[in-house]
Amino acid sequence: MREADMISWLLAAGLMATAPIPHLASPITQDTTKGKVVYVKWCAGCHGDGGAGDGPAAATMLPRPRNFTGAVYKIRSTASGQLPTDADLIRAIDEGLPGTAMPAWKTRLSDGERRDVMAYLKTFSAFFADTSQHVTPLKFGSAPGGGAGADALRIGRQFYDSIGCRKCHGDQGGGNGPSAPTLKDDADFPIFAADLHENWRFRGGGRAEDIYRRLRTGLDGTPMPSFSDLIDQEWLSDEQLWRVAQYVRSLSPASPPEVRDVIHAPQLRGALPLAPDDSAWTRVARYWFPLVGQVIHKPRWFAPAVSGVWVQAAHNGTTLALRISWDDRSQSPDSAWLPFVRRVLSTVASDDSVKPVPQLWPDQLVVQFPVTIPEGMERPYFLMGAATQPVYQWRWTSVPPRRAVAGLALGVERFDTLPAAAAPAAQAVYEQGEWRLVLSRALATADTANQLQFRTGRAIPVAFFAQDGSNGESGSRMAVSSWYFLALDQPTPPRVYISPVV
Repeated sequence: MREADMISWLLAAGLMATAPIPHLASPITQDTTKGKVVYVKWCAGCHGDGGAGDGPAAATMLPRPRNFTGAVYKIRSTASGQLPTDADLIRAIDEGLPGTAMPAWKTRLSDGERRDVMAYLKTFSAFFADTSQHVTPLKFGSAPGGGAGADALRIGRQFYDSIGCRKCHGDQGGGNGPSAPTLKDDADFPIFAADLHENWRFRGGGRAEDIYRRLRTGLDGTPMPSFSDLIDQEWLSDEQLWRVAQYVRSLSPASPPEVRDVIHAPQLRGALPLAPDDSAWTRVARYWFPLVGQVIHKPRWFAPAVSGVWVQAAHNGTTLALRISWDDRSQSPDSAWLPFVRRVLSTVASDDSVKPVPQLWPDQLVVQFPVTIPEGMERPYFLMGAATQPVYQWRWTSVPPRRAVAGLALGVERFDTLPAAAAPAAQAVYEQGEWRLVLSRALATADTANQLQFRTGRAIPVAFFAQDGSNGESGSRMAVSSWYFLALDQPTPPRVYISPVV
């Protein structure tokens, strides 16, 4: 599969629309024998022949595939500690679980196949055969009005703090709360607190209604509890819990970001905004690009922490500035996260010839271009180029003084650094679980052999790579994008006139 196709497929799985929980009106014939055939073909590779979540691919995944033998399910409409309904299971099969390796199967399997495999996976646990179990969905309250209003969000924020959400998810929802480095699931695997800025990656759906339901049911098997008991104890009301859900929903964009192929860099007059928080950036369009694990070159990495980057670009005819921002739960290197790094590297299988030794790695960001602007659609190999066709890169690291270097990559294992004078200027800010970085360089340089010469009106290939040191990422353990394009816009000539058609 080509890298662009791979990223498109993974993105599509992550951005599946979230529909209401389906209602299975009456028992429908389900054939566990046929379900086993489907399971062995499509599911056992991750979940294992015996349903214990230990398939051949499982060791590379974080979070791990579901262990069906324990009948502990995260996404349910039932109370914490209870079995899911058939409708809950079908929804997970149909829509997949965003942010994990579990894809949506609704368009890949027939209705009968999905029902049969649901019936079969229930055979892995005796709990489903226990006739004393009465699986009943919780009675959920209706959304109160004014969910997006200032008063509603203020109340939601108040209870976000008081019920302890910030301890894991952070003050601004970046998944960087004080408890974040210590989190693990019931199987003792490391687990990230959800980044509340990316609701399109929420398992179980990203609408306020979905978030409210997760607050009511909890995510069994994880540190995320149910808050229904607080309602039962009258510590808070159902309406107040709804306000928390509405507040959490407000932390993400109004709609999932659309991936576009071209970054347009407008030409600005005068000096460019070189500080990450310069107000001028609020008037420059933002573009979102998904990142996936680097799974081509050994050691491969299937569990990246950075899921995407936001990019803005501008030029003034002589200089180019790129502003890149991305969510990162820690300001690496951070000693508080070293135990988490150890758990990650002991959990995720490595195909490295030498087992990595946990250490305090920095966060890193790479911007990649060709050495020269191609005339056609041919581009260098996207993964750090090759010895026969190098790529031009800017590499930034979070180690103080947080500078960047420029150089030529001739494959994953070779990077030739250019003289310090060739490096782009870099300014970076870390705040509340987010890096904001501005890299800038003159459009034209004297070294035309080793440095890309930026030109207006041309489609310039560009790609991005990111590493989270607190997730054990270094070397080829990283998140990668495919090639996209950067276009430096030309100013409209003063003699161009637009007339209405008559």
